[in-house]
Amino acid sequence: MRFSFQAKDPKGQLREGTVEANSSESAVTIIQEKGLIPIVVEQEKEVSGVMKDLQRIWSGVNARELSVFFRQMATLLDAKVPIVSALTAVGNQTENVYLKTITKEMIGDVEDGSSLSEAMKKHPIVFKPLAVSMIKAGEASGNLQRSIMFLADNTEKNYELNAKIKGAMFYPLFVCTVAIIIGFVVFTLVLPKLTAVFEDMNVQVPWYTKVLMSMGDFMSHYWWAVILVIIMVVLATIYYIRTEDGKKEFDVIKLKIPIIGNIFRYIYISRFSENLAVLLDGGIPIVRALIIVSEVVNNKSYESAILRAADEVKTGGNMSGVFGRSQNFPAIVAQMIRIGEESGKISEVLRHISDFYGKETDRITRNLATLLEPIMICVLGIGVAILVFAVLMPIYSITSSI
Repeated sequence: MRFSFQAKDPKGQLREGTVEANSSESAVTIIQEKGLIPIVVEQEKEVSGVMKDLQRIWSGVNARELSVFFRQMATLLDAKVPIVSALTAVGNQTENVYLKTITKEMIGDVEDGSSLSEAMKKHPIVFKPLAVSMIKAGEASGNLQRSIMFLADNTEKNYELNAKIKGAMFYPLFVCTVAIIIGFVVFTLVLPKLTAVFEDMNVQVPWYTKVLMSMGDFMSHYWWAVILVIIMVVLATIYYIRTEDGKKEFDVIKLKIPIIGNIFRYIYISRFSENLAVLLDGGIPIVRALIIVSEVVNNKSYESAILRAADEVKTGGNMSGVFGRSQNFPAIVAQMIRIGEESGKISEVLRHISDFYGKETDRITRNLATLLEPIMICVLGIGVAILVFAVLMPIYSITSSI
């Protein structure tokens, strides 16, 4: 059981913390053995595994909250605040229930003698390998505060990159969703009424109108089946994308989408170079850094290329050679990395690459609406024209025969 306490040290200063004990009496004894005079000793409520999972699903920990967590930790450690006290302060002020629970568990682990990196490693859902490795390197070098500040900046940049992806995809997805809904309503409600009019007046309709009328008749009777099929296709697609083979195929498809593919490519290159620069600045060996970056770049194609580069470096080669042979890395990137390897300024070069492709991503995403708008208008216009032409021709025949 875990007990939280308030106690006074020999100088009369108030101390707070937690201890593991079998009973409150044992907790008091442990506190006294530390040279403290206990004032308040209370048993903490244990959070069950199921409750923690519910907290994670409900609250989660997004990149913005994680960035704030790291930045506050770095500020407190820079002010010479002990790690346990810093974790306590950050945990108390956060509004995220799941992050608060994780922080309490980390406090207990650190008090039991674990390092901060070991405590973080127990929560891989929140703290990725990159964060754990950076903290571990900071502990080994004595620059823990600097490593945590690196993580805060890096997490914030990754959050902004992910936001750009979502922003780039929002417009086309919104337009396509609205078009599908309107098409469904037209085929389900409007076309069947026109079909009834044409049948009552015994009008001869062209073949393309018959096709639309048949589709409308089917939709009016079996709309529930259409919705069910759409839901099943969406769920099956999501399930397949989450599989290993599905993710590989989807990652390749994303890079081949016109306009959008360039945005993804620039984001992955920026993410790769930024994270690798952070790890190398933190003292992580280059092979280990490449392996970690391959896990956080979030694209199987780039992950494979980066792992090949790690194998190449492990055998005494250069990663620039692997990137030069990869279709996913522009030639200029491979050349800049080679210059960085030869000059010994690889981190500086990687940051220049990250800044350049970050700016390119900003430029394309700002112009994305302008680029996609005429394409979407043309596609929707063709669809509306087909629908209107198929409906108006029979109506024209009716009016001409009257």
